Amino acid sequence: MATPGLFLVIDQSTSATKAMVFSHEGALLDQDALVHQQIYPQPGWVEQDAGEIFKNTLAVISKILNRHQSEWGNFIALSITNQRETFVVFDKKTGQPLYNAIVWQCTRGEDLCRQLMDEGHADLVQQKTGLRIDTYFPASKMTWLFANRADIREQVNRGEALIGTIDAYLIYLLTNGQVFATDHTNASRTLLYNIHTLAWDSEMANLFKIPLQALPEIRSCDSTFGETNFGGILPFSLPICGVMGDSQAALFAERCYQPGSAKITFGTGSSILLNVGPQPRPAKQGIVTAVAWVLQNQPTYAFEGITNYTGATIQWLRDQLGLIQTSQETETLANSVKDNAGVYLVPAFVGLSAPYWRPEARAGILGLTPSATRAHVARAALEAIAYIINDVLDLMKGMTAVELTSIYADGGASRNQFLMQFVSDITGLNVLAAQTPELSALGAVFAGMLGMKTLSSLVDLEALPQQFVSYSPELPRENVELLLAGWKHAVSQILS
Repeated sequence: MATPGLFLVIDQSTSATKAMVFSHEGALLDQDALVHQQIYPQPGWVEQDAGEIFKNTLAVISKILNRHQSEWGNFIALSITNQRETFVVFDKKTGQPLYNAIVWQCTRGEDLCRQLMDEGHADLVQQKTGLRIDTYFPASKMTWLFANRADIREQVNRGEALIGTIDAYLIYLLTNGQVFATDHTNASRTLLYNIHTLAWDSEMANLFKIPLQALPEIRSCDSTFGETNFGGILPFSLPICGVMGDSQAALFAERCYQPGSAKITFGTGSSILLNVGPQPRPAKQGIVTAVAWVLQNQPTYAFEGITNYTGATIQWLRDQLGLIQTSQETETLANSVKDNAGVYLVPAFVGLSAPYWRPEARAGILGLTPSATRAHVARAALEAIAYIINDVLDLMKGMTAVELTSIYADGGASRNQFLMQFVSDITGLNVLAAQTPELSALGAVFAGMLGMKTLSSLVDLEALPQQFVSYSPELPRENVELLLAGWKHAVSQILS
């Protein structure tokens, strides 16, 4: 029997490209994924092959569509969610990348960021963009690329090449160059976008020496972004509708539609987002003001705290140290010891982001003794995620009058019961871990549902089924205070 109203979605994340099918009620029906290579040309630099990403995109879409060939006529639209700050410069005629995609984790813009801060630009940049001058965001890395590759700079200046976040790059190729557009959530992560005017900002573009004509058109999250047949995979074209950066998409999928509602997305890094309503509010001390989403040209804003190494820390234990074979082992190892034995891991592999914003910091494992085991190190890695999240939440709570009692959680690590319980214990909040793991993809689909008019309002979205696993604080507060003191001491040693 045919399934009415299917949505296809691409989730192009830092580590992999996924294709998924969702029902008209937001149920995940099928998915496939391909991992892409992480390229580290030198310490602190992170790149990806954008051509490989597009090839993988078509491959996973093909797998999904082949499995659902009898349902092709029921697909309503393709939605897209993506790693936000990663960007690529590509040829306007061919779509071929002119350089590897430079990833949000990459720190090669550090010198320029420091220079701009020394010159006194920090306040203006934050007032206009809501963001800090930091190498996490792509503008400084775009400047670096143009300064170091005159050929690419000249191609861009001649109008022969375009600059886009991954969503804009994929849309351009999927529409055969007919549409070069991004949504507000992705545009707002570049340091080139004005959160008040909801448009590219010429003063920011001049500051970073980026030509505005090379940047994509900006559309609402629920807009249509052209149509695609995936290079001939489909015998007809499917509209592209519903585009959101991954963290904001997760906030949207968690139904955090009211000011004061918040969520944590546990991915390669983690993003803590707190809805602050329809007007931008100034943030401080390492928190940034984000565009949560724009629907029908009406914005909603959020405070965001960004941590750049959470799930990536677990990958490091697995891939670089060989301490574990799978990420799931960390839960068993953490539970196999009664405490952390004084071991703390500070995951500053490419600097510490919110709330410290110290890009020069480097990671460390502290408190090791002869009795420490790999179980203690694994536990310390999981605990570090909770400590940093708590640091961010403490700052956010100080900037809003809303009393936080609970927080939503999503992403791969939200299935780690030890981590979720420890986050609840350390923060003192109830944690509601989504049972639907692919929340970023679902958020993009929700925007697509609104855009395609299969649902008419946020109230309709709120009425769709959702399930959570709930965690409540169990650890005595005096134990929490001791653990937090140990964490603060470990961080101070890394930053000294």
